[in-house]
Amino acid sequence: PMLTDLSATDLSARIAARETSAAELMAATLDWIEAVNPRINAIVSLRPRDVLMDEAVRADHEPRKGWLHGLPMAPKDLVATRGLRTTWGSPLFADHVPAADDLLAARLRAAGAIFIGKTNTPEFGAGANTRNRVYGATGNPFDPSKTCGGSSGGSAVALSLGQVPLATGSDYGGSLRTPAAF
Repeated sequence: PMLTDLSATDLSARIAARETSAAELMAATLDWIEAVNPRINAIVSLRPRDVLMDEAVRADHEPRKGWLHGLPMAPKDLVATRGLRTTWGSPLFADHVPAADDLLAARLRAAGAIFIGKTNTPEFGAGANTRNRVYGATGNPFDPSKTCGGSSGGSAVALSLGQVPLATGSDYGGSLRTPAAF
């Protein structure tokens, strides 16, 4: 199977056993994002390929940090991430780059995750859709002209299309359940 078709658990085990390198997985992930993301707009604030490849190569040579070691991951754009643009889908924060991770991001990085970028969300996560004035709309993976639901629609679409093995989401009033159903 293609690396982008494997589960996060399988990928973690393959990296731990050195059957797959983090660099090989990162290259496959970025190639696939490049191929499908322009059509659906699930991944936003994608970091530069050379920077991500350097992080993946480093992960291949460092002691294993945890279960997420070397896995490409995309937090929802409601998670504050050090050095990575965090907009909350709002023009008010269109250029905001946090100086520190929030607790979730810090724990994910400590476990070895490599943040490739963010997943799209409606402004401040408020909406049963995934569109905002910073990044535009995320399309449904089956028909990009239709909605993918929200507010974790960017994460749901990225996962359903195998753009990343892991993404974060949040749910207050159906923000995970609606995109899963759509």
